[in-house]
Amino acid sequence: MELKSNKEEPGDARAAVEKILDMKKRGEKISALTAYDYPMARLLDEAGVDILLVGDSVGNVVLGFPDTTHVTMEHMLHHVAAVARAHPRGLLIADMPYRSYEEPEEAVRNARRLVEAGAQCLKIEGGRAVLPQVEAVLAAGIPVCGHLGMLPQQILLEGGYRIKGKAEAEQKVLLEDALALEKAGVMAIVLELVQKDFTPQITAALKIPTIGIGSGAACDGQVLVTHDLTGAFPWFTPRHVTPALQTGEDIRRTVREWIGSLKQP
Repeated sequence: MELKSNKEEPGDARAAVEKILDMKKRGEKISALTAYDYPMARLLDEAGVDILLVGDSVGNVVLGFPDTTHVTMEHMLHHVAAVARAHPRGLLIADMPYRSYEEPEEAVRNARRLVEAGAQCLKIEGGRAVLPQVEAVLAAGIPVCGHLGMLPQQILLEGGYRIKGKAEAEQKVLLEDALALEKAGVMAIVLELVQKDFTPQITAALKIPTIGIGSGAACDGQVLVTHDLTGAFPWFTPRHVTPALQTGEDIRRTVREWIGSLKQP
């Protein structure tokens, strides 16, 4: 069976990044969804999503891990390559997995591997603590998206997921981290589980887009795990998501009906 993509050649990374930056300037909301395989990437692209994120959330909703710290470079390379084969028109961002960017040289080496697999931009968790790594990847000519607020790769240290930016001191750190990342040259910043009353301040302070997840509507865009939006992982749904579909239950019902028809005398 021949699999045909929706276009002949993959998009230019710089052009794709510029498109996202222009959306902020125009005040146009940015849509972002996760994709981990070829068919979902094609479906999301055909629907017109602006950013496809090959997130390390693949560990939770595809690979059966309890958190993202179990996701390796090999996992990410496999899934990035699958998504890239769809040649999406939206910007293809990939997460740098846990412990793949502890030093600048390591960050650049692993970033290049993900780009070779098909990523156009890489997402790195953290603010000024990872600035040397961010700057090194950017210096290598690879676009970077920042990630502040709740950092899933820090789950073992923090012991759980909690909203960030409630206290004034924490807000100060978040804003200073965001400004430092922007100055370094990142193209956007994901804000995860940031206090909703504070996200407007960060968004207004930056020339680059903010993309929220569980951080309110004031960000320049929103990203969701596609499995959460479609009800494809029915065993757990984050509080900030209301599934628009119940894909998991639909699959259960369809399979039960098929089994029933098969076993009828």
